[in-house]
Amino acid sequence: MSVVKRFPRAEEPPAQALSANPAAEASTTILETTPEKPVVANSLPASEPYPLDRAFHAMLARFTGGISPVALSLAWLDWSAHLAAAPERQMQMFRSGLRDTGRFLQAVAHATSQKPWSVIEPQGRDRRFKDPQWEAAPFNLLAQAFLLTERWWHDATTGVRGVSHANEAVVEFSVRQMLDMLAPSNFAATNPQVLEKAFQSGGENFVFGWQNWCSDLMRLLSISKPAGDEQFVVGRTVAASPGKVVYRNDLIELIQYHPTTAQVRPEPILIVPAWIMKYYILDLSPQNSLVRFLTGQGFTVFAISWRNPDAKDRDVAFDDYRKLGVMAALDTIGRIIPDRKTHALGYCLGGTLLSIAAAAMAREGDRRLGTITLLAAQTDFTEAGEMTLFINESQVAFLEDMMWQRGYLDTTQMAGAFQLLRSNELIWSRLSRDYLMGESSQPSDLMAWNADATRLPYRMHSEYLRKLFLDNDLAEGRYRVEGRSVSLSDIHAPMFVVGTLADHVAPWRSVYKIHYQADADVTFLLTSGGHNAGVVAPPDEPWHSYQVMTKAADAPYVGPDEWLKLAPHVEGSWWPEWAKWLAARSGAPCDPPSIGVGGVDGLPDAPGDYVHT
Repeated sequence: MSVVKRFPRAEEPPAQALSANPAAEASTTILETTPEKPVVANSLPASEPYPLDRAFHAMLARFTGGISPVALSLAWLDWSAHLAAAPERQMQMFRSGLRDTGRFLQAVAHATSQKPWSVIEPQGRDRRFKDPQWEAAPFNLLAQAFLLTERWWHDATTGVRGVSHANEAVVEFSVRQMLDMLAPSNFAATNPQVLEKAFQSGGENFVFGWQNWCSDLMRLLSISKPAGDEQFVVGRTVAASPGKVVYRNDLIELIQYHPTTAQVRPEPILIVPAWIMKYYILDLSPQNSLVRFLTGQGFTVFAISWRNPDAKDRDVAFDDYRKLGVMAALDTIGRIIPDRKTHALGYCLGGTLLSIAAAAMAREGDRRLGTITLLAAQTDFTEAGEMTLFINESQVAFLEDMMWQRGYLDTTQMAGAFQLLRSNELIWSRLSRDYLMGESSQPSDLMAWNADATRLPYRMHSEYLRKLFLDNDLAEGRYRVEGRSVSLSDIHAPMFVVGTLADHVAPWRSVYKIHYQADADVTFLLTSGGHNAGVVAPPDEPWHSYQVMTKAADAPYVGPDEWLKLAPHVEGSWWPEWAKWLAARSGAPCDPPSIGVGGVDGLPDAPGDYVHT
């Protein structure tokens, strides 16, 4: 018999049941050392090992943007060491560089007679050099030189035999970020659009650009909203669908929206948004509001509004979001509309949480869910796109140390990670437009929502990263709820799953994996656009399109590439397609239910109080 006692790892949260207010419980816990001198636990757990190391890492994170220098160094070491041991690959890279240089010099020699982009042209999604001004010499040559350099480095950092896929992706991504920063479109002297604007305005664009820079700096220092966002006021111009908060606990407010039709479908809809951002991504301006669209189609809609956590919520667990979020909302809906099934919709991280809750409910024989809709939500994280670049043991430990000091992940950290994934569109193109061209982008409700970021509790985010991203426990049958494993194969309710074609956060092929995880009829819809713009697709906007096809639970599996060829194309928004699918499963229209049930007089009207925190 072994007498060695196993101690938990530093990053493992304590296995203890949390109350409805875990943070408050943690802050008043009594640690009994001696009967005479009890010690009250402070806000930073005394049991955490190596506090000086963690504090040092937290300080270091301020200078690295939250990126682990060890993880980055190991990736570069892996690539460089394997490349150093591959002389034939080095010769191939050398020959490739010589060939590109020769072709480029030939283009320089015949610059006046050759067509633009004679050596290399921008890829389809690269909009930096799309304007006609870039077709004139010498700017076209500058752009081609940059694109050749970019391609050479991409070839150099990928396909080196022996380098792990994760480290290869990190090296390629970091090189791409450095090159994006050096693109000729980012400098006034090498950007023909900027020079033309300066010539036409007499340099006035630089004055306006300086004013834009100063204005942005002042807003950054004062932590105020971006310019123009004043017209998007929560509760007035966005998140303005009429409704009532019918339930509140320490983590959520549950909003019930007023009906806008004489009769409604008897089975309600519950929206479970991600808590990375505020819930009203699905209730933006009236013309962009999915909530308003659904109530106009005769549905009774409920939505969860998550409270924005702070340092005292450091010990709120991921499972608390299931219990105090999804399950508490379903219990309340059951009291308002008894004996009816609920059609649950989960968006992004909210969809992952909903999948876990649905699997646990199916395991226990809880049949309250009529259908499940997942919007850009992953249940398998092995191919989670470029977000996985920030997820490895070193990086997660670094993030944990950063969160450990504060008790939460700051808003800027998550927003910065998302911006890096699309740096050309979200960082450099904006800087060029605002500071070099002296222009300002027109504010939109989606941009205002995107700036209204939230914090993430230390324990919850650590568990999410480790159990789902790092270890992929949900997909591999190891994820535990109430002490027992859950399996997505227990889900038999019909599912409507939406992926977005240009999604950098939840790639659609990753979302597609639900086909072989759930034992249910799955209607999969692939829509144009990205993670947010693809989901917010009101019918009045004509540029949307989608593909859709249903797979029965007992039908043979069709892979994503085959599905892409078989699924029919439809022009327009996917919202009416989903509403039609939902209406066929929601019963015949009847009189609207009551708003809340007992004890709601003291609760605010929609959008509630938590959205303002």
